[in-house]
Amino acid sequence: MTCVLLPKLLLLLPLAAPAVGIPHGPKSPLRYSRFLDPSNVVYLRWDFDIDTEIITFDLQVRTAGWVGLGVTDRYTNVGADLVVGGVLPDGTVYFSDQHLVDDDTLEEDGSQDAELQLLTEDAVYTTMRFSRPFRSCDSHDGDITSDTIRILAAYGLDDTVRLERERTFVKSVFLLQIFHPDDLDAPAVSYIHDLEITDFLIPEDDTTYACTFLPLPIVKEKHHIYKFEPKLIYHNETMVHHILVYACGNASALPTGISDCYGADPDFSLCSQVIMGWAVGGTSYQFPDDVGISIGTPMDPQWIRLEVHYSNFHNLPGVYDSSGIRAYFTPLLRKYDMGVLQLGFFTFPIHFIPPGAESFMSYGLCRTEKFEEINGTPVPDIQVYGYLLHTHLAGRSLQAVQYRNGKQIRTICKDDAYDFNLQETRDMKERVTIKMGDELLVECHYQTLDRTTLTFGGPSTINEMCLIFLFYYPRNNISSCMGYPDIIHVAHELGEEAEDSMEGMMAMNNVEWTPEIIKKAEKACKEADQVVIIKTIDEMVRNQTGHIPDILPTPRGPCLESSGGKVEPGDKTPAGFRAAPPIHSGSSPKPPLTTLLLLQGGFSWLLFSLQGAI
Repeated sequence: MTCVLLPKLLLLLPLAAPAVGIPHGPKSPLRYSRFLDPSNVVYLRWDFDIDTEIITFDLQVRTAGWVGLGVTDRYTNVGADLVVGGVLPDGTVYFSDQHLVDDDTLEEDGSQDAELQLLTEDAVYTTMRFSRPFRSCDSHDGDITSDTIRILAAYGLDDTVRLERERTFVKSVFLLQIFHPDDLDAPAVSYIHDLEITDFLIPEDDTTYACTFLPLPIVKEKHHIYKFEPKLIYHNETMVHHILVYACGNASALPTGISDCYGADPDFSLCSQVIMGWAVGGTSYQFPDDVGISIGTPMDPQWIRLEVHYSNFHNLPGVYDSSGIRAYFTPLLRKYDMGVLQLGFFTFPIHFIPPGAESFMSYGLCRTEKFEEINGTPVPDIQVYGYLLHTHLAGRSLQAVQYRNGKQIRTICKDDAYDFNLQETRDMKERVTIKMGDELLVECHYQTLDRTTLTFGGPSTINEMCLIFLFYYPRNNISSCMGYPDIIHVAHELGEEAEDSMEGMMAMNNVEWTPEIIKKAEKACKEADQVVIIKTIDEMVRNQTGHIPDILPTPRGPCLESSGGKVEPGDKTPAGFRAAPPIHSGSSPKPPLTTLLLLQGGFSWLLFSLQGAI
C-alpha cells in the first residue's frame, strides 16, 4: 500500500511548486545581462514587461551564502531596498524583501512586494530569480523608471545576512532598454569601415580634444550605416572620455593631420552635425530597422571630423592611442535617412554654475520656426526615436521638453538620476513628432557642493556642458539649435556692472555666492532673454531671441497596490493605487513562500513517515 501511495504523492508535488505558473513579468530567457562587480563574481540578468510594469531579475553569485539585490541612490545606501535570499545547509529556502535602516542593518519591509520564482544553490553558485513591480506602494521600495538606476548588489560567504564593504557593490544600469540587439535585424550583406586616430601621442594634460578629418566609405550607390561601436585601445580606455563623428558639408575646405579641435587653428572645429557618438559607459548602438545614415549619394557627406576627448588626469607620458568608431554599413536600404539634432545650452563662453550650489538649473532654448528658412527647403515633421544625454561631473539630471503654441505638450526624454559614467544612446518607447514652430527646452540640474570656485562651460571634464542629442528622421540640414541667456541682464540683476558679454562673465567672479544669491542668479538666467543659435551642416548660423517657458512636472503613474501605502501628490489616481494586473491565461496563482515552505516541510515529514513504515 505504501509503495503505491508514494508515486501518487510525487505526482501531486508539482501542484504546490513555484513553477506551476509565473503570473506576471517577461518570459524566459531574460534578454539583458551585466556583471555588477569588477571581479565578475556577481552576474545579473533581467527583463521586463512594459505593459504590466513588472521586471524580473536573475542574480547569480559565486558563493554558497546569501545573496541580495536592490535599488539605491547616488548619495547613500541607507534607505535602499534589498531583496535577500539563500539556501540553508539543510536545503531550506529563505527569501525576504528588506531595506537598510543604516549602513549595516537590514529590516524586513512591512509589505513583501518581491515574488520569488527560483532560488537554488550548487557547488559554485547561488541563484535567485524574482519579479517585482516597477513601482510598488511600499515606501521602502525604489522605483524602476526610465532613468539611470543604481543597482545595489551584495552577498555573503555563509547564510548570516550582514553587509560587508568588500562584498557590496553599486553599479549604474539603464534597465528599461526598449530594444535588445537580438530584437533587431542584421542585414544579410554588410561591411565595416573604421574611423580612427592613428598612433596619436596623448599629451600630458588633463584635457585634450584631438581632431582629424577622414573619408566615409566610398560606394557607387546609396548605402546605409546601420550600427556603430567604439574602438578603444586596451589600457587607454579610461583616458577616452568621448568620441564624436561630425558630418562635413561637401563644400568645406578641410585641413589635414591631427590637431586640437578648439585650438589656434579654427579649421579643426569645422563640421558641426553629429551623426555618431560614444561616451564613457556606452557600448555599441544599432539603429532601429527602418532608419540608417545615408552615404553614397550627392546629398550625403563624403568626409567627417573625428573628435576624441582625452582625460589624462594623471599626466601619464608616452601613451599612444588609435581610438575611434567602427561603422557597419549595408546596400540593403532602410526606409528613412536619419539625422541628429543637438540641443542644449550653448557651451562657451556664457555658461556658468556657482560654487557651493545644492541645486542650480541651466536652460537652453530651441525655436524651430526658422528651420525651413535656414534649411533652404521645406522641413517635414521630425520623428524622434532616440537620444543621448550629456553633462560633465556636476550634472545630476537633465530633460528635453516640447512646447506647441505656447503650451507644454510632453517631456521628450529625461534622466533624473544621470551618471557621468553611463552615457549611451537610448531608444524611446514611442516616437515623438516635432512640428515646425515647436519650441524645445533643455533643462540641466547641477550640484557643486564640493566646489569653491565658479564652474564655466567648456570642453574640459571639470568644465560643464548641457547637451541632448536627438536621433530622428527624415534628415535635414540643421545640425544644432541651442540657447544662452543675456549675461549682461544677469550681471545687472546681481548688482554688477557690465557693458558687454565678456564683462558680464568676468563680473560673476566678483559675486559672493550665498544660497540666496545662487537662487537669484538661477532666476535671472531663466528670466533673461535667450539668444537661440541655429547651425546647419554647411556652417550657416542664424540667431533668434526667445524666453524660457515654465516646465510643468510630469505626473507619476500610480503604484501597484500592496500593503504598504506610498501615496504621493503626483499620483494620477486619487487613491494612488493600481490594481495588480490579471494573471496570464494558463497560469496559476503562486502560493506565498511561507505556504511553500510549510508544504515542503509537511511533504518531507510525510516521506519520512512513509519510509519508516516500509
